[in-house]
Amino acid sequence: MNTTLIDTERLSQQLDDPDWVIVDCRFDLADPEAGERGYLEQHIPKAVYAHLDRDLCRARRTGGGRHPMPSPQDLCDLFSRLGIDRSKQVVVYDSTSGGFAARLWWMLRYMGHNAVAVLDGGWQAWLNAGLGTQGGRRVNIPAEFRGEAKRAWLVDIDEVPRVPLLIDSRDPARYKGEFEPFDRVAGHIPGAINRFWKDNLAADGRCLSPDRLRRSLKKLIGGTPSRDAVFYCGSGVTACHNLLAVVHAGLPDARLYAGSWSEWAADPARPVATGTD
Repeated sequence: MNTTLIDTERLSQQLDDPDWVIVDCRFDLADPEAGERGYLEQHIPKAVYAHLDRDLCRARRTGGGRHPMPSPQDLCDLFSRLGIDRSKQVVVYDSTSGGFAARLWWMLRYMGHNAVAVLDGGWQAWLNAGLGTQGGRRVNIPAEFRGEAKRAWLVDIDEVPRVPLLIDSRDPARYKGEFEPFDRVAGHIPGAINRFWKDNLAADGRCLSPDRLRRSLKKLIGGTPSRDAVFYCGSGVTACHNLLAVVHAGLPDARLYAGSWSEWAADPARPVATGTD
């Protein structure tokens, strides 16, 4: 069972295995249809497509941030439509070294499905390896996914001020409040420390080794058990890459504030910090 990362060689050997499901999660916040266009042009053989806005979050409403977490039933319906049941090994990838794919990785684990891995290095690693691609849309035979949400893994907005350790996964400039491209106000949640999710990556876009991740994460969280650490980002997406790094480092699963900065900053009554805590 592959539960955190998988390399291109291993995946290429499993393309004919009917018990493997591959999901392309490419997305661009500036051009929300770019990922799907790229998928239709070429993708890893057998891959189906999951769109961040349409599939990996529920319809926007008041509260919940830009990418609200789907309900457990919605997740079961999504996974079933993608052809995933409890017998399937799932591999997810994107073109940002896992920044979007990690959201689907986390959601499957949240629903009790641990046989899911992110392609290390993503789409670019697959192309660089000279492996085959195909175009068009693939639709898997629907499955019947049954799972139960690990609700303690999710933190809501009113719990945030009481968590033992809050970690902002955005780039340092956004965390410090130097600029804000998406939300009402710049800054971060008071008390949060910063770990940019891309700090999990080497220069080639592949993830750092478990040992390196473990050392840096333990330095970050200090004496706080990882299960008590809560990660957030702009809208609950790239924070999942830090959650992936925690597990890949061999530490117990941390938690997610899915509403993230987009939910917090939307409420003028919520306090805002700038600079470095």
